[in-house]
Amino acid sequence: MLPSDLKPEKFDGYPPEARKIVVNYLAVLRQLPLSFVPGLLRELVNYDFKFPAERKSHDRELEYLSTLSAGQMKECFHGFADISLSKQLEDFDWVRSPAQFVERLSAHLWSTHQLDNFRKVSNDYADRLRTAVPPEPPPIPRLGMSVIGQGVSSYSDPLFRKLRAHGAYYAHINPDNGFQDLLDAVTVRAKAHPTPYGHWYIDGGESIACDAALACVSYKALEPTRTVLLRKMQEEIDRPGMGPEALRTTMAQMRPADLGMDRGGGLHDEILERFEVSVLTEGSGTQIFSTVFAQWAAREALRRAQPLTLLVRFAPRQRQRPMNEMLSAEAKVPPELDFVGSLIDGDFAAYYNWLNQQRLPGAEKSCFLVWFEGHNQALAIGPSTPRGSESASVADLRQVLAWTL
Repeated sequence: MLPSDLKPEKFDGYPPEARKIVVNYLAVLRQLPLSFVPGLLRELVNYDFKFPAERKSHDRELEYLSTLSAGQMKECFHGFADISLSKQLEDFDWVRSPAQFVERLSAHLWSTHQLDNFRKVSNDYADRLRTAVPPEPPPIPRLGMSVIGQGVSSYSDPLFRKLRAHGAYYAHINPDNGFQDLLDAVTVRAKAHPTPYGHWYIDGGESIACDAALACVSYKALEPTRTVLLRKMQEEIDRPGMGPEALRTTMAQMRPADLGMDRGGGLHDEILERFEVSVLTEGSGTQIFSTVFAQWAAREALRRAQPLTLLVRFAPRQRQRPMNEMLSAEAKVPPELDFVGSLIDGDFAAYYNWLNQQRLPGAEKSCFLVWFEGHNQALAIGPSTPRGSESASVADLRQVLAWTL
């Protein structure tokens, strides 16, 4: 089936909001090339479970496309229209299974040496879209915070080396009550500027109690989910003929109910649950390493939810062991923790968190702080913070935040 043949009843299996937006813009979808429209549907089919920032992005893209004339539409998508597709792809049920179509399209593009061209036309389209529909600046400057080194008693090598050129290094921080001060700052911002999924607290260990105004994600809280997932992964790996591509497809189709997720007590939040499942099923190592989980969760929160405030706390991860042991859901011996290795992981991850924050609208006004938990070292980045500087001031983290924001 070609996009020009689309009819409203083809989307009867979509969730309510997804079906509504697709049918509203059916005239637009009918004009798009087959090499493009399933990729768009892959995002729209999950519209009901997207964060507000994602929904707004899809809305604005479709609204822009609806304003194009037939000639402008042809000009915009001529590169996609030139992509040669196989008969098998044309016959595939891409309306019902757009994600599976995209996987098969990727393999086809690679095998037919069209991948570079597809990447180019995709980038050209993204550039055109950004020019026509520029991203909206955030209502307040973004604030990102990373807390690293939990449980490390001492460490003599320099920290924050990738970030020092961009901000002020503090070597005389009073660490007392430091993490609670940071969490309180997130809560204050969330209550002063309430927005759904606009303020996050991600913990690579066991999170402390946080206000309902925050989106809270914790590696420890997801332990039952991770156990179920690891068991399912092992079952799939043990099946004859199972390869990495098939395993990835199986994991991508998993939903919260498949992993026994149920917050209960009126706390059910399918949008956040689906986010957590995506972190565990799409990230490499997020199921077994707490530092990887925290970094990937932060990356995805920044990319998808575009939060105004993000606090990420890195906890000790397990020490490297044979992969079969780490993937086992029936481990009999508690894993040994690697405290110093986790500090190094967190140091690099904090740099990536800052980089990902800088990719969002309003980056020139955003602020960032990283702290060696329980110790006197921190680094702050902000518009008013001297780059590459070092402060001799004795201060607590509340004061550093006040100077940075």
